[in-house]
Amino acid sequence: MPINGSTTTPTAAVEVPRGLAGVVVTETRLGDVRGYEGFYHYRQYSAVELAQTRSFEDVWHLMFHGELPDAGQRSAFAARTARLRRLPDEVLAALPAIARAGALSGPLSGLRTALSLFGAAKGFRPVYDIDEDRRREDALAASAVVPTLLTALYRLGQGLDPVEPREDLSYAANYLYMLTGSEPDPARARAIEQYLISTIDHGFNASTFTARVITSTGADVAACLVGAVGALSGPLHGGAPSRALDTLDAIGTPDRIDGWIRERVLAGDRIMGFGHPVYRTEDPRSRMLRGIAQQFGGGLVEFAVEVERQVEAILAELKPGRELHTNVEFYAGVVMELCGLPREMFTPTFAAARAVGWGANILEQAQDSKIIRPAARYVGAAAPVPVPALG
Repeated sequence: MPINGSTTTPTAAVEVPRGLAGVVVTETRLGDVRGYEGFYHYRQYSAVELAQTRSFEDVWHLMFHGELPDAGQRSAFAARTARLRRLPDEVLAALPAIARAGALSGPLSGLRTALSLFGAAKGFRPVYDIDEDRRREDALAASAVVPTLLTALYRLGQGLDPVEPREDLSYAANYLYMLTGSEPDPARARAIEQYLISTIDHGFNASTFTARVITSTGADVAACLVGAVGALSGPLHGGAPSRALDTLDAIGTPDRIDGWIRERVLAGDRIMGFGHPVYRTEDPRSRMLRGIAQQFGGGLVEFAVEVERQVEAILAELKPGRELHTNVEFYAGVVMELCGLPREMFTPTFAAARAVGWGANILEQAQDSKIIRPAARYVGAAAPVPVPALG
């Protein structure tokens, strides 16, 4: 179906911005990001309000089924997804080798291999060869095991045994339990849950778009998720939470903030944790996570808030008219640090949330049988040129 009433023929070249910025490529009922308002939503609900008032499982149900669950549906859905956390024996047996192979690259790299193996072990079939109910079952199963795979790969990489998932814990609490081996403090489990909810989906970002492109070929759900994980692994997409904390470490003390930031701004360097390609106001996720961090309090939080204040003041002075605020990664790193997550698990934790959003996008894209197949403009040497003979 043409977008916005376009009548462009399939063979015509269409000029688009570099990086497809702002280009509408499809229609979605899953949510939207309104960057100039500092607002984003999942279906018809504010994503921030959902994070503040609902459980992760509630929002998962909303994304997959199109509605928030009532009390009975909530209990049934939570129990159903909890049962899906366990890994097939074939996958469990392979995890030590996957962890060893990815010793330098970490759990997110291993997740690509493990998810692919999981899909094969479960007999996932191309999305165009199965009905909607089976697609949803595959997406639920794959989303549910992402935390199990990530925590097992991390622990194996640390020389520890994986921790079996518990069905009596929530998604977030079970994630922390499998990571540490101890049942988490409820306040920290809730803080991580709110972070996870706030990052389930966020418009047509690079990983979500990748998942939908792969889905449009008819590939199975695991293949679509593997592609999305690959896109997320890039530092310009999902790799910033730990780097934002590295910035705080590099600054060190409040008296060094001004000089450190001015030097980077004048040099044109990027300040990790600041700026977003969509938001022209404060990132609403950052605002919410700042509030969560301040509930814990402490020196790290006070320092982060002061860095944020001074960065914005310095940018207003040196780059007047340029809106640059903290993005989700800045305070996400602070919250995860406060909750005891190791820094190498920051981006994998993001993936544990985004897997649900990817799954919802895969299900929506699978309803459209049209392959996503854009064009490129050739700018190389003029063709055809005679092929030279071997001399």
